[in-house]
Amino acid sequence: MPAARTVHATRSSVRVVVVGDRGTGKSSLIAAAAAETYRGDVPPVLPPTRLPADYFPDNVPIVIIDTSSGLENRGRVAEELKRADAVVLTYACDQPTTLNRLSSFWLHELRRLEIRAPVVVVGCKLDKRSEEYNLSVEMVPLMHQFQEIETCIECSAAAMQQIPEVFYFAQKAVLHPTAPLFDQETQALKPKCMRALKRIFILCDRDMDGALDDGELNDFQIKCFNAALQPAEIVGVKRVVQEKLPEGVNDIGLTLSGFLFLHALFIEKSRIETTWAVLRKFGYDDDLKLRDDYLSIPFKKAPDQSVELTGEAVEFLKGIFSTFDDDKDGVLHNSELEDLFSTAPESPWNEAPFKDAVERTPLQGLSISGFLCEWALMTLLDPAKSLANLIYLGHSGNATSAFQLTKRRSISRKKQQVERNVFQCFVFGPKNAGKSALLASLLGRPFSEEDYSSTISEQLAVNIVKNGGNKKTLILREISNHDIKKLLSDKESLASCDAGVFVYDSSSEQSLNGAIELLSDVARQGEETGYEMPCMLVAAKSDLGLNTVTNKIAEKVCSDMKIDPPIYVSAKERDVHDVFSRIVDVAEHPHLRIPETAIGRSKKKYRQFVHNDLVCLSVVTLLSKKLQLELPLLLSRWQLTEPMLQEGTPPARGSAQGVPFHFCLLTTMSRLRV
Repeated sequence: MPAARTVHATRSSVRVVVVGDRGTGKSSLIAAAAAETYRGDVPPVLPPTRLPADYFPDNVPIVIIDTSSGLENRGRVAEELKRADAVVLTYACDQPTTLNRLSSFWLHELRRLEIRAPVVVVGCKLDKRSEEYNLSVEMVPLMHQFQEIETCIECSAAAMQQIPEVFYFAQKAVLHPTAPLFDQETQALKPKCMRALKRIFILCDRDMDGALDDGELNDFQIKCFNAALQPAEIVGVKRVVQEKLPEGVNDIGLTLSGFLFLHALFIEKSRIETTWAVLRKFGYDDDLKLRDDYLSIPFKKAPDQSVELTGEAVEFLKGIFSTFDDDKDGVLHNSELEDLFSTAPESPWNEAPFKDAVERTPLQGLSISGFLCEWALMTLLDPAKSLANLIYLGHSGNATSAFQLTKRRSISRKKQQVERNVFQCFVFGPKNAGKSALLASLLGRPFSEEDYSSTISEQLAVNIVKNGGNKKTLILREISNHDIKKLLSDKESLASCDAGVFVYDSSSEQSLNGAIELLSDVARQGEETGYEMPCMLVAAKSDLGLNTVTNKIAEKVCSDMKIDPPIYVSAKERDVHDVFSRIVDVAEHPHLRIPETAIGRSKKKYRQFVHNDLVCLSVVTLLSKKLQLELPLLLSRWQLTEPMLQEGTPPARGSAQGVPFHFCLLTTMSRLRV
């Protein structure tokens, strides 16, 4: 499987910085590579040197930066190293002290500067070494100690020996890095590389029989390298694998273990570019994740819009769930879930905010509803991540078939109807109000005072809630008190919120006052930014007994702000009534229960006053235009009537002539419906 000559699409050049002790041959090395001949009159430090794109097969030009070893230039060298794609670190083959300085100074200095670029260790002046020398004896321990070393090579500018190879390996370390794919210490493929290759194997195994037959192997070769394999070559590939790994080949063809072994063999034989060519053909970047161009989402999302899974995507995920539910118990256990995501770089739900966001079984398994809730949350928060993981599981990657964009909340509010299936509601409240307990109740978790700790970062809880005959996905997002100021400092912070839930301790007047203050602040923010939202009060800890004073204050505040009275709940006694379906109901009616502040009411009255004035002005303008058409007729009638009135002669009955002007004006206004 030879690697084809390719143009590397992700880089316009590779920047290589050459460092090392004085007199180790840095400048001579660069000059020899550029001129392709030895030069004896090389200056101490060369200007930036460019090797053209066609110098090496990857068709990417190399820019080489020479450096000074003087102490006075240490700062400039550090700056150049921080901009490097790769570092060439030199020592002189005829000066053992410069070799010792690699481990005693230079490699530690690169770590101190936090240089992440791969390092190629180069021994220069090979022609001047007098005694026999085994490079691997010195370099193998050094490479084990400093994993950033990609390779080691020795060369001679004077003898033009292995000069191009130095910069070939430097470029290769950037374009085809070893570190993401292969563990030098264990001499094995790294887990992320194996997961990516497993996905590629499954995609190529079109008949899903667990092996790549000759036709599938040939199609794979053509896709990756634009060249077919001859029958003898296919036989040769399978024979090499079978000799080293018998289970790598079966009666059908190359198995997954054989496919992985083959790529490990490529890397061991210094043909890592072959494996990278395969990975990049299937959309992977240097971090072994799908490239951004594979994750294009054509939607231009407004702040008050959200992204949801389509019915087609939900059905796809239900099929995936069923496929990996090996024991068919309706639950994905940890081992099954790990197997499901074995073709992704990692499980996307191992860390916050997804890790503890859904309901799980006592053994930490996921039901189908919990599984779909995780996907709904990931799609809402990070559509690109959701699309990537759909692709890892075998989806076509067509965003328009996987996602749908909801209508803007402002439009839904005007139309007084919502078509969303997923609602995100912010949960506010003072400290110890019971916010976290409310989220835990949504996930069916029992109340525990021992597990309580003050929330210092936002928490999320997601579950499917029945409201009437419909099922909706409800996301409760707890806003910690530490984040309130930051949230309200962002003018678009409330745009993504479908409803605000304000929790307080029903036995504490102080807690209620804190919730009312938060409600007022959030309502004012909504009025000022246009991202108003329906809100509700939740009186938690009702098991502690009702406080009559607190109850009356809460009901008056709700009445004044035109929202529903508080809902009383007790997480401790699992008495949450229908609070979650009520939250969904509030979110489904975005034009109702929008709290009004005193300032908001004043502004509303002023806007109504201005609106009425504008209506009157519009009527007057319309009237004046119409009167311009009626006025000549009215004046002519007035002219006929006036002499008769002056002479005292009454007009004939039923005659249009002689009608008083003010009567004609009233008739005209009536006709205009003013």
